[in-house]
Amino acid sequence: MRVSNGRDIVLTDTQGRYEIDVDDDTIVFVIKPRGWMTPVNAEKLPQFYYIHKPAGSPKQQFPGVAPTGPLPSSVDFPLTPQQEPDQFRALLFGDTQPRDKKEVEYMAHDIIEQVVAEKAHGASLGVTLGDIVFDDLSVFQPHNQAIALVGIPWYNVIGNHDMNFDSPDDKHSDETFESIYGPNYYSFDHGPVHFMVLDDVTWVGATEKEKAHYVGGFGPAQMEFIRNDLALVPESQLVVLMMHVPLLAVEDRQELYRLIEQRPFALSISAHTHFVKHHFIDGADGWRGPQPHHHVVNVTVCGSWWRGAIDELGIPHATMSDGGANGYSVIGFDGAKYSMEYRAARRPADHQMSIYLPEEIYPAQALSTPMIVNVFFGSKKSKVEMRHLPDGAWKEMERVDGIDPYYADMKLAELGPTPPNGMTLPGPSVTDHLWRTFLPPVLTPGTHLFEVRTTDMHGHEYIDRESIRVLPYPAPPAKK
Repeated sequence: MRVSNGRDIVLTDTQGRYEIDVDDDTIVFVIKPRGWMTPVNAEKLPQFYYIHKPAGSPKQQFPGVAPTGPLPSSVDFPLTPQQEPDQFRALLFGDTQPRDKKEVEYMAHDIIEQVVAEKAHGASLGVTLGDIVFDDLSVFQPHNQAIALVGIPWYNVIGNHDMNFDSPDDKHSDETFESIYGPNYYSFDHGPVHFMVLDDVTWVGATEKEKAHYVGGFGPAQMEFIRNDLALVPESQLVVLMMHVPLLAVEDRQELYRLIEQRPFALSISAHTHFVKHHFIDGADGWRGPQPHHHVVNVTVCGSWWRGAIDELGIPHATMSDGGANGYSVIGFDGAKYSMEYRAARRPADHQMSIYLPEEIYPAQALSTPMIVNVFFGSKKSKVEMRHLPDGAWKEMERVDGIDPYYADMKLAELGPTPPNGMTLPGPSVTDHLWRTFLPPVLTPGTHLFEVRTTDMHGHEYIDRESIRVLPYPAPPAKK
């Protein structure tokens, strides 16, 4: 087995014994091997680490680690065997981000109850991709209790809203996170997949010239851990890197590129932006691998930070700025292959798009009337087609960059004489998962139904429909 101190990785002998360097601010952790599981606590958080901080954390607004006392003569990690087949699934939550207990309840009713009801997801583990909470670190506890209802081991990435903002430096900016979740970066195996949970949020303390802030970065210590970890992972094994800030915004990403770009099987996933994006990183950003690297910016649980009109259950609709519904994703693995699916909050599994058409038109307007389709988890590798029911031929739609028209309408409604309740939505973002086509040139008066079919990069196919009324021309005025 492999054991790390956050930089070095050592192998245990046949009796499970190891030696590793430890100073007075070290978290020692086991890299969980395939077919074994560490204990989990009451909140289903894996207990795979030992914190050695004899003096405890420095005093800050939110408490960190209590003094741990002297180092024991042996730090042991109990493991129990479990079945981990080549095929399994995981849940990915981006930015749950509750400000308070009320918003924890939003998450519980909007997402957790759905996940628990949909046992068909069949997930073996879950991950929150950072921004677990929204600045108030006392909300970690009720948040964890809600997530625990899912009933599977749950791993956590640190985000820029999960930090101790009163820390003078990056080293002590994760003290509260550590006290609850353990190391801010680590790795583990499940089935045939090697997961790396990374901290790409670097805290920069305040100076006389600038306020405290964060930047995207891994830093030298973590990069050394990544290098040592990957050296022990076969190239035939799929490596999944999970982080908070999207990789293209990380300052030292080129060093990471050099470590993964020749691997035939690597995927990275982030959150943070509150809109969905599939990046295929290539030479334009300095990538030197034979194939582009797939980096997914995941859908967020809180959507647009729990903003928007309040629905009949008292929950904001929280539509993201790209027009996509808030929710989560399910990732399936089969050996070194993976596929991802989007799940919209409180919607059926096949709710994957919105179709925008005006309510009614006159016949002569058909040819100039666009149909805009937002495929929430779409990418440049998706195919989107439309047909006029009942027997029209399929017509491929054109992918365009733009603002979701439904979202634009919601923002206009906020400026109207009777704006909706709830916090106003953030400004719209330009998205690349819109598709456009125009209606057939000849539409007779009456109600017409159109069908849209999308097929994603993994071969998942989804269908939705939308109707439009074509008005008859008004009768000419009667002659007197």
